[in-house]
Amino acid sequence: MSLTNASPEEAARAAKTSSRKLATLSTAARNSALDAVYDGLAAARDDILAANAKDLELAKQSAKDGKLNPSIVKRLDLSRPGKFDDMLQGIRDVRDLDDPVGRVDLRTELDNGLILQRQTCPIGVLLIIFEARPEVIANIASLAIKSANAAILKGGKESTESFKVIASVISKALDRTEVPNDSIQLVATRDAIDSLLELSKYIDLVIPRGSNELVSYCQRKAHMPVMGHADGLCSLYIHSDADKEMTVNVVVDSKTDYPAACNAVETLLVNEDVLSTVLPDVASALIAKGVSLRCDSASKEALESKLDSSTHQYITAANDEDFATEFLDLVVAIRTIPSKPNGSTSAVDAAIDHINEHGSHHTDAIITASRDVADRFCNGVDSACKFWNCSTRFCDGMRFGFGTEVGISTNKVHARGPVGLEGLMIHEYRLAGSGQGAAMYGSGGRQYTHKKLTL
Repeated sequence: MSLTNASPEEAARAAKTSSRKLATLSTAARNSALDAVYDGLAAARDDILAANAKDLELAKQSAKDGKLNPSIVKRLDLSRPGKFDDMLQGIRDVRDLDDPVGRVDLRTELDNGLILQRQTCPIGVLLIIFEARPEVIANIASLAIKSANAAILKGGKESTESFKVIASVISKALDRTEVPNDSIQLVATRDAIDSLLELSKYIDLVIPRGSNELVSYCQRKAHMPVMGHADGLCSLYIHSDADKEMTVNVVVDSKTDYPAACNAVETLLVNEDVLSTVLPDVASALIAKGVSLRCDSASKEALESKLDSSTHQYITAANDEDFATEFLDLVVAIRTIPSKPNGSTSAVDAAIDHINEHGSHHTDAIITASRDVADRFCNGVDSACKFWNCSTRFCDGMRFGFGTEVGISTNKVHARGPVGLEGLMIHEYRLAGSGQGAAMYGSGGRQYTHKKLTL
């Protein structure tokens, strides 16, 4: 991995050249490189955390001055318990996954001695633009190497010191392997994004990880496909038959396990039948964790009548903007879903309508005892991930068994949801013959057999 000051075009050209060699390497060679990266990062833990501490100090001051969102400070911190170890474990997990390259999923005999097969292959060169999260470098490097894709990374200035050290460590590790150093590059040049987004000759896919503004900007400017990783405006609907204890546990985990994550729940939709039964216990548990509740009139009235007045400071009136906001903090918006809504056939349909109008197509959940209701919810909600009776926090490449992820895509094509190895592969067709020509087939000539063969 090189920390390059080359021009965007030089960096992209080098990545393209390296991607061709990377695609020819054996599984063993790519796995060996991942072992080297793991060992290098593990040995450099103290140096990486020291660099990260410098970034954190500057970021905290910027947040204090109102120049940086506090949620970015949380995402930046590699010293958070378990975070560094999770980064390392992600490399090992990716290494131990089956090789995604060259998997055959279709074989057809077009004619005797003319065999077609479809198999997976790397996309080529990935451009990943991200904000904060220095562990992203290790995540993407491991996924790119395993999937035989080259990657160009452009990080945010708030993680500069962390990036420099991590990039240096990975670069030295790759020097001892068959993986070309230029196949993973961290671009240090300022204002390089616009130029990189125009280099479709060399770059095959852009993956922006960060704010909705960043994703939208890349979608407008890129000359190549963009796999969007944008807002996580996740909602959780509590149906009329929801179990109280289950609801409390799932909601508290969804909101408070890591509020700055894109898979933390931001909106609670509550069936009016459980406003006075289930919701007060949910609210009490959230308030105990320091969560502020921004409620519509019905839920606010129900909570203020049921909860001790000492908790009322955590309960405020919501406005329309709250239901379209990714708080990334200990704040949640609560909206009541009528049990017999006007204009919808059922309460679950009203919840679906709200999510499809206000959500970000990331992850949404329902708590209900009914499989039929859950299926209706999952079929109706237009999101990458739909969960039944479990926390939205499960939306994660590691938790899905992907090793790690390059991001969570809210796209409708190619890859959707947590993007691991499979999301970094495409298909190619290979045809093996024995001298046949297309003119030999047709009227009066040879006929295709189109016989499906076993894989």
